[in-house]
Amino acid sequence: MKITILGSGTSTGVPMVGCNCRVCYSDDPRDKRTRASIMIRHQGRTILVDTSTDLRRQALRQGIKTVDAVLFTHSHADHVNGIDDLRGFYFLHREIIPCYASGSTLETLQAGFRYIFQEHESSGYAPLLAAHEISAPFELFGLKIIPVPLIHGKTTALGYRIGSFAYLTDCSSIPDSSLELLTGLELLIIDGLRWTGHPFHFNIEGAIAVARRLAAPRVILTHLTHEIAYSERGKLPPGFEFAYDGMEFDL
Repeated sequence: MKITILGSGTSTGVPMVGCNCRVCYSDDPRDKRTRASIMIRHQGRTILVDTSTDLRRQALRQGIKTVDAVLFTHSHADHVNGIDDLRGFYFLHREIIPCYASGSTLETLQAGFRYIFQEHESSGYAPLLAAHEISAPFELFGLKIIPVPLIHGKTTALGYRIGSFAYLTDCSSIPDSSLELLTGLELLIIDGLRWTGHPFHFNIEGAIAVARRLAAPRVILTHLTHEIAYSERGKLPPGFEFAYDGMEFDL
């Protein structure tokens, strides 16, 4: 299984529109962050976690030729608004793409992007995605996918565990029942928004604290704002790293 970080940035992306801070003007390519998402490749199949606002750019950069399934974490715009960019894959392969999400996330997606899930009468637009509501582990292309409920401020989101890997973006706390699903990890990618606090996301201190409880030997902090320069990675404890776009892992 190969995991690629397609986007490591927060909802505004980095650089942020209108900002002239040192990170937004950084020459380090690892400070150029598209909106958060990942790609999982396994036995010739390609799975996306979220369709970020920057999906088209990410797909072109990484040379993505097919998408076989999508796992959605939640329905916030930066995680779903690239959904229309899946049309290109349908035009090439004429295969409806299955997507998986909580019931509330699917409800929002189907309300906002109805044409992607249902053919409108006389519209000529074919459905592109098949929606599958999830609330328990399921099998996908030979992988066991475990949804991990997360608290995202006053709302909820899903993380995903696949084998010894977990992806937990957009969370401010993790229920005890979800922590029980995350023992024995080799690799953890987790929301670590910025140095200062935030009501809807772990800051770096909070992400480090929960990751230490899980005892994962390698922890990648993602969904990063322009408050964090990649050059500051030396401030992190051993075993912790900042994500960057295009970062890859083999498990």
